[in-house]
Amino acid sequence: MSLTATAVKQAKAKEKPYKLSGGKGMFLLVNPNGSKYWRFKYRFGGKEKLLALGVYPDLSLSEANDKRDEARNHLAKDIDPGVAKRAKKHQQAQEGTNSFKVVATEWFETRMKDKAQGYQDRTWRG
Repeated sequence: MSLTATAVKQAKAKEKPYKLSGGKGMFLLVNPNGSKYWRFKYRFGGKEKLLALGVYPDLSLSEANDKRDEARNHLAKDIDPGVAKRAKKHQQAQEGTNSFKVVATEWFETRMKDKAQGYQDRTWRG
């Protein structure tokens, strides 16, 4: 029987952590403090691994299923989903809108637009 949104919502904390199977390697881990975590269990390179998909209710059942399917697609292409997730996170950090270079450029453009070119050059070289 497949996991339903109602079953996820009604899952109550117990004395020990327990799992509710979502199928195809995904499960919901319910901790004694009441927190609920989506996890995906898989094997890569002969080793069993565990991928964190997200936290319920921030990540719904359907969104968790989508992330699980994405991880399974990576496995089908012989790519470790954990490594792919870290690479994606690193790339997003590099391209972030709040990176120092982006913020510095924005500051420079707003503060130096009415200044002399020589002053602008000296300030930007810093």
